[in-house]
Amino acid sequence: MNAVPSVSPDDDARAAIESLADLDIAAIPVVDGDNRVVGIVSESDLVITESEADLHLPHFINIMGGVIFVESLKGFEERLKKGFAARVADLMTPEPVCARTGDDAREVARMIADSHHNHLPVVDDDGRLAGLVTRADALAALVAGD
Repeated sequence: MNAVPSVSPDDDARAAIESLADLDIAAIPVVDGDNRVVGIVSESDLVITESEADLHLPHFINIMGGVIFVESLKGFEERLKKGFAARVADLMTPEPVCARTGDDAREVARMIADSHHNHLPVVDDDGRLAGLVTRADALAALVAGD
Protein backbone atom coordinates (compact mmCIF):
# COMPACT_ATOMS: atom_id res chain seq x y z
CA MET A 1 0.00 0.00 0.00
CA ASN A 2 1.43 3.37 -1.03
CA ALA A 3 1.61 6.12 1.53
CA VAL A 4 -0.57 9.15 0.79
CA PRO A 5 1.58 12.27 0.30
CA SER A 6 1.11 14.80 3.08
CA VAL A 7 2.84 17.63 4.91
CA SER A 8 2.85 18.87 8.49
CA PRO A 9 1.56 22.28 9.63
CA ASP A 10 5.05 23.02 10.95
CA ASP A 11 6.80 22.20 7.67
CA ASP A 12 8.35 25.04 5.75
CA ALA A 13 5.83 26.44 3.23
CA ARG A 14 8.32 25.62 0.49
CA ALA A 15 7.92 21.91 1.36
CA ALA A 16 4.24 22.02 0.38
CA ILE A 17 4.97 23.95 -2.81
CA GLU A 18 7.76 21.58 -3.80
CA SER A 19 5.61 18.53 -3.01
CA LEU A 20 2.83 19.80 -5.27
CA ALA A 21 5.32 20.39 -8.08
CA ASP A 22 7.40 17.22 -7.61
CA LEU A 23 4.39 14.93 -7.31
CA ASP A 24 2.45 16.79 -10.04
CA ILE A 25 -0.62 17.05 -7.83
CA ALA A 26 -2.93 20.01 -7.24
CA ALA A 27 -3.50 19.55 -3.49
CA ILE A 28 -1.80 17.93 -0.54
CA PRO A 29 -3.33 17.08 2.85
CA VAL A 30 -1.86 18.54 6.03
CA VAL A 31 -1.66 16.11 8.94
CA ASP A 32 -0.68 16.33 12.59
CA GLY A 33 1.70 13.97 14.40
CA ASP A 34 -1.04 11.32 14.66
CA ASN A 35 -1.72 11.46 10.89
CA ARG A 36 -5.06 13.23 11.47
CA VAL A 37 -6.09 15.67 8.76
CA VAL A 38 -5.92 19.26 10.01
CA GLY A 39 -5.84 21.09 6.67
CA ILE A 40 -5.14 20.99 2.98
CA VAL A 41 -2.91 23.06 0.70
CA SER A 42 -4.12 23.40 -2.87
CA GLU A 43 -2.83 25.36 -5.81
CA SER A 44 -5.46 28.02 -5.12
CA ASP A 45 -3.94 28.57 -1.64
CA LEU A 46 -0.69 29.56 -3.35
CA VAL A 47 -2.26 32.23 -5.53
CA ILE A 48 -2.45 35.73 -4.14
CA THR A 49 -5.32 37.54 -5.78
CA GLU A 50 -5.12 41.19 -6.70
CA SER A 51 -7.27 42.16 -3.72
CA GLU A 52 -5.09 40.09 -1.36
CA ALA A 53 -1.91 41.67 -2.75
CA ASP A 54 -3.10 45.08 -1.61
CA LEU A 55 -1.48 45.21 1.81
CA HIS A 56 -2.37 48.76 2.73
CA LEU A 57 -3.33 49.36 6.33
CA PRO A 58 -7.08 49.43 6.85
CA HIS A 59 -8.60 52.90 6.84
CA PHE A 60 -8.76 54.53 10.24
CA ILE A 61 -9.93 57.65 12.03
CA ASN A 62 -7.78 59.49 14.56
CA ILE A 63 -10.03 60.83 17.30
CA MET A 64 -8.43 62.71 20.18
CA GLY A 65 -5.17 60.77 19.83
CA GLY A 66 -6.88 57.39 19.55
CA VAL A 67 -6.99 55.30 16.40
CA ILE A 68 -10.29 53.73 15.35
CA PHE A 69 -10.10 51.36 12.39
CA VAL A 70 -12.97 51.69 9.93
CA GLU A 71 -12.17 48.34 8.28
CA SER A 72 -11.53 44.95 9.83
CA LEU A 73 -7.98 44.28 10.93
CA LYS A 74 -8.65 40.54 10.65
CA GLY A 75 -8.76 40.64 6.84
CA PHE A 76 -5.53 42.64 6.75
CA GLU A 77 -3.84 40.18 9.10
CA GLU A 78 -4.93 37.22 6.95
CA ARG A 79 -3.62 38.87 3.74
CA LEU A 80 -0.34 39.68 5.46
CA LYS A 81 0.01 36.15 6.84
CA LYS A 82 -0.60 34.56 3.43
CA GLY A 83 1.68 37.01 1.62
CA PHE A 84 4.59 36.19 3.91
CA ALA A 85 3.79 32.53 4.63
CA ALA A 86 6.74 30.71 6.13
CA ARG A 87 5.02 27.57 7.36
CA VAL A 88 2.41 25.25 5.89
CA ALA A 89 0.04 26.35 8.68
CA ASP A 90 0.11 29.87 7.17
CA LEU A 91 -0.92 28.60 3.72
CA MET A 92 -3.35 25.78 4.42
CA THR A 93 -7.09 25.80 4.48
CA PRO A 94 -7.84 24.50 7.99
CA GLU A 95 -10.48 21.88 8.81
CA PRO A 96 -11.14 20.79 5.22
CA VAL A 97 -14.21 18.89 4.12
CA CYS A 98 -13.21 15.21 4.25
CA ALA A 99 -14.67 12.08 2.73
CA ARG A 100 -14.71 8.88 4.80
CA THR A 101 -13.37 5.52 3.69
CA GLY A 102 -16.89 4.03 3.65
CA ASP A 103 -18.53 6.78 1.59
CA ASP A 104 -19.91 5.74 -1.78
CA ALA A 105 -19.23 7.58 -5.04
CA ARG A 106 -22.54 9.49 -4.95
CA GLU A 107 -21.85 10.82 -1.45
CA VAL A 108 -18.33 11.88 -2.39
CA ALA A 109 -19.49 13.52 -5.63
CA ARG A 110 -22.16 15.43 -3.69
CA MET A 111 -19.59 16.56 -1.09
CA ILE A 112 -17.27 17.78 -3.85
CA ALA A 113 -20.09 19.64 -5.61
CA ASP A 114 -21.47 21.17 -2.40
CA SER A 115 -18.07 22.26 -1.09
CA HIS A 116 -16.81 23.54 -4.48
CA HIS A 117 -13.48 21.78 -3.84
CA ASN A 118 -11.65 19.70 -6.41
CA HIS A 119 -9.86 17.53 -3.84
CA LEU A 120 -11.03 15.98 -0.60
CA PRO A 121 -8.85 14.15 1.89
CA VAL A 122 -10.24 10.71 2.72
CA VAL A 123 -10.07 9.76 6.40
CA ASP A 124 -10.72 6.59 8.37
CA ASP A 125 -13.02 6.37 11.39
CA ASP A 126 -10.31 7.91 13.58
CA GLY A 127 -9.82 10.91 11.29
CA ARG A 128 -6.49 9.62 10.02
CA LEU A 129 -5.50 10.22 6.42
CA ALA A 130 -6.37 7.26 4.19
CA GLY A 131 -6.31 8.88 0.74
CA LEU A 132 -7.15 11.83 -1.44
CA VAL A 133 -10.09 11.86 -3.87
CA THR A 134 -10.46 14.25 -6.78
CA ARG A 135 -13.46 15.42 -8.73
CA ALA A 136 -12.25 13.27 -11.65
CA ASP A 137 -12.07 10.21 -9.35
CA ALA A 138 -15.64 10.76 -8.21
CA LEU A 139 -16.92 11.22 -11.76
CA ALA A 140 -15.08 8.11 -12.95
CA ALA A 141 -16.62 6.08 -10.12
CA LEU A 142 -20.09 7.38 -10.94
CA VAL A 143 -19.68 6.53 -14.61
CA ALA A 144 -18.40 3.05 -13.71
CA GLY A 145 -21.40 2.60 -11.43
CA ASP A 146 -19.34 1.87 -8.30
